[in-house]
Amino acid sequence: MMKVIMAGFGTVGQGVAKVIEEKNSSIKKRLGEGFEIVGVSDSKGAIYNPEGLNLELLLKIKREKGAVISYPDVEKLKSNEELINREADVLIEVTPTDIESGRAVDDILYAFRSKKHVVTSNKGPLTLNFKGLNEEAAKNGCMFYYTATVGGCTRMIDVGRGLSNGAAIISFQGILNGTSNYILSRMTDEEAPYELILREAQQLGYAETDPSHDVDGIDTACKLVILANSVMGLESSLKDVKIEGITGISEDGVKLAKSDGKVIKLIGEIEKSRLEVSPRLVPKGHFLDISGTLNLGLFKTDFAGDIAIMGRGAGQMETASAILGDLNKIISQTR
Repeated sequence: MMKVIMAGFGTVGQGVAKVIEEKNSSIKKRLGEGFEIVGVSDSKGAIYNPEGLNLELLLKIKREKGAVISYPDVEKLKSNEELINREADVLIEVTPTDIESGRAVDDILYAFRSKKHVVTSNKGPLTLNFKGLNEEAAKNGCMFYYTATVGGCTRMIDVGRGLSNGAAIISFQGILNGTSNYILSRMTDEEAPYELILREAQQLGYAETDPSHDVDGIDTACKLVILANSVMGLESSLKDVKIEGITGISEDGVKLAKSDGKVIKLIGEIEKSRLEVSPRLVPKGHFLDISGTLNLGLFKTDFAGDIAIMGRGAGQMETASAILGDLNKIISQTR
């Protein structure tokens, strides 16, 4: 069994535990080896048991007690660093995205130096130090996968890398933030003001209490940086992205676009070395005219033409499925 530790046990971390519990038997049959979660951390502390954790009990305790340290008869730890020090093969890093402190960057670097492979859904480390993290992984002979950071279960990174093996990617355009797309879609359909739709999105759980990263275009910009570096071979950072969000879009602007047969969408674009996030006018019925919380990416290539991929870019089980896919890659490559 491949021993796994997990930093972060919020919505995504719990989703990972659920999919491993459900899929482990079929993974063992298909790949000859499965996963055993031996350690988990959350904001209150960490636990470790080299014999493995009971995932059903772990999820129950988190749901009822709110902290993994309430799990009985295991080693209790105070930090992610202590957890990473324990014996394991893989670190799953699923703490909330933080593009200011760099805390998760240090945890991932420490994992590589401890000879652990890493899978993450956290955009922060890759936005802050993409090159350094990948170099440290290679230096220590570790695998580093981050499919879930862009487009969730759509696996845009894998698609882009596959295309680049046989064709040059000329440009990318995409809708990469479901919150913004939901707000713009509802503003168009109902001709309602931004503030009203934002409040509704918050009530439905599509937008955070502080939605600034989504509506100001920061989340989309982070994903563009990761795509540009991982798929198109650029060395970009957040400061290289021209960013404009959707907070300035008025009800009148949406109506005017609609009267002209168009919709407003928040588009992320990579063309040569230029990265930009901004609201754009899109013809009604165009492939970029998608509604709700969906994500869509369009790769323009020299030989393969235009390749589009669409799906849910967020959500507990959608993100967890992308992480599980990356874990399966590690098993496949270590057999």
